[in-house]
Amino acid sequence: MGANSSSISELPENEYLKKLSGAEPISENDPFWNQLLSFSFTTPTNSADLKLLEEATISVCKSLAGLWTVFTLGGVGSKSSPQLEQCSPLANQSLLLLLVLANLTDAPDTPNPYRQAIMSFKNTQDNTAFSSSNPHAFQINFNSLYTALCEQQKSDQATLLLYMLLHQNGNVRTYVLARTDIENLVLPILEILYHVEERNSHHVYMALIILLILTEDDGFNRSIHEVILKNITWYAERVLTEISLGSLLILVVIRTIQYNMTRTRDKYLHTNCLAALANMSAQFRSLHQYAAQRIISLFSLLSKKHNKVLEQATQSLRGSLGSNDSPLPDYAQDLNVIEEVIRMMLEIINSCLTNSLHHNPNLVYALLYKRDLFEQFRTHPSFQDIMQNIDLVISFFSSRLEQAGAELSVERVLEIIKQGAVALPKDRLRKFPELKFKYVEEEQPEEFFIPYVWSLVYNSAVALYWNPHDIQLFTMDSG
Repeated sequence: MGANSSSISELPENEYLKKLSGAEPISENDPFWNQLLSFSFTTPTNSADLKLLEEATISVCKSLAGLWTVFTLGGVGSKSSPQLEQCSPLANQSLLLLLVLANLTDAPDTPNPYRQAIMSFKNTQDNTAFSSSNPHAFQINFNSLYTALCEQQKSDQATLLLYMLLHQNGNVRTYVLARTDIENLVLPILEILYHVEERNSHHVYMALIILLILTEDDGFNRSIHEVILKNITWYAERVLTEISLGSLLILVVIRTIQYNMTRTRDKYLHTNCLAALANMSAQFRSLHQYAAQRIISLFSLLSKKHNKVLEQATQSLRGSLGSNDSPLPDYAQDLNVIEEVIRMMLEIINSCLTNSLHHNPNLVYALLYKRDLFEQFRTHPSFQDIMQNIDLVISFFSSRLEQAGAELSVERVLEIIKQGAVALPKDRLRKFPELKFKYVEEEQPEEFFIPYVWSLVYNSAVALYWNPHDIQLFTMDSG
């Protein structure tokens, strides 16, 4: 842009804007164009400034309200917000446009071509022929795409794109699962979940579903326990100088469950967290002692909640015998929900014990340390079957520890556990069906995704302003 600078408040009286929006024709060789382009003004970086801009220009250039960025983006005196300095504004706009196009609904007899293209594009290194039935297929460098996705997961739109690619494009999903540096993708996703208090619910859902999709693959569930991480600085509850990616994933998912139990109480979030843990459970390997403790601590929290709801239900029932005036709270439903979650946790623990007991001495240690927690569930009709293996393991290892004497050190206890894991006959543990959960989109996903995408456009698009009072597609706090 040119060297002259105008403030937003001066725009209504700007003679060049008046001439531009006037009825008189302007030839392409008129010096006016150079004079017009000699003016610039500071690019607004928030909705308040954008509103001022709209109000300042509405009287002289209503028809040009959406074009002001053409004149000023990148001009003299323009400033970008810290968030936009991290990525290209053009890249941000392009990604938002891609998400809008890909989430357009299908025509009655024609599927959305943009979604078809996203579902089918291939790696540039893939030499197989394209299907003749898909005219929208193209190729892209998957390594560059993967790197960009790893670097940009702090934004909702990048996480949403990653979800779409993993869920809809089998070529991308296969490529990502084959990467030997999967931690570069998983760690940013875990950070989103760890900072759940600072993220909107949609971003958290997308991050969680990405983990669920990844945990559908047994190779992923094995490999994450082989990746050793050092000094996870963003994890504040405990200093983690060295931990496997798998153990860290377990810690973050359990933390999300506990946050959800005390704050949002969203059953959908609970279900997906537990499904991801269940998918991984048979492949748990060398669990970090803190991860093992948190698994049992979560069960302890659920147990206390179960006892509290049970007590409330009992007291409510007693109180109702003397009064028919007030309706009873639905404690039966609360109890049913909490028992479903407890059973899932027992199944996760059982899955680990039956499939990889000898790989997880820390989990057995934590189980023995809190053995009293499980006593009340041994004869409970909802848990009796799944408790058989857990009870057997507790009894078997408790007996060996008693034989070893009192005042045992932690190191000695772990040594006895490791020896016992080898000695315990595998056929004594009852086999249960493998825990496997697969993510399935809702019947009408557009009801969630279209408002979500447009809320991202509203909140994240550079230099675009809509009157918030006219927005009906989503609520103002959904972004």
